[in-house]
Amino acid sequence: MIHSELEIYEVNSWLVARLPDDASQQLPSRSQVMINGRINDHSFQRPLEPDGQGSHWLHVDSELAKELKIKYGDKITFEFEASKEWPEPTLPEDFSSMLKTDMVAKTTWDKATPMAHWEWLRWVNSTTNHDTRLKRIEVSRSKLTRGMRRPCCFNRNMCCIPEVAKSGVLIPPAAS
Repeated sequence: MIHSELEIYEVNSWLVARLPDDASQQLPSRSQVMINGRINDHSFQRPLEPDGQGSHWLHVDSELAKELKIKYGDKITFEFEASKEWPEPTLPEDFSSMLKTDMVAKTTWDKATPMAHWEWLRWVNSTTNHDTRLKRIEVSRSKLTRGMRRPCCFNRNMCCIPEVAKSGVLIPPAAS
């Protein structure tokens, strides 16, 4: 188990906890890592996202924040370990529709691992531009149809969530 003290900060109304480099270095990858974690006797499984600078961060979504009564500025004790088990991600409707209409792509998707599914969705979701998103879904369909089980050509170590990243790097806390 990796233990770390984290401070919660806010980026564009997302609650974020960035791991110290020494804690992140104990993980098996600089990319997205699924973890089994524990905060205040509350256990959960979720991904740690790469911060684009060789470390990772935890998204404290509204459900987790409410359960744990966590808010901006709080300090938390976080225990976690990498998990080899990846749950199936929730598919966005547009991506799900693509799979429903292309059985060859769906067959390849079904043969891919849940970790690969998360990677496809990270790439598709890493834009706020609607046209770019549609293009990425079409490219995903094309690649899956050709038997590619994982996306290529994007830096998995970059922060791929546009709401909290700038140029692939997690936005740091604002200076106080």
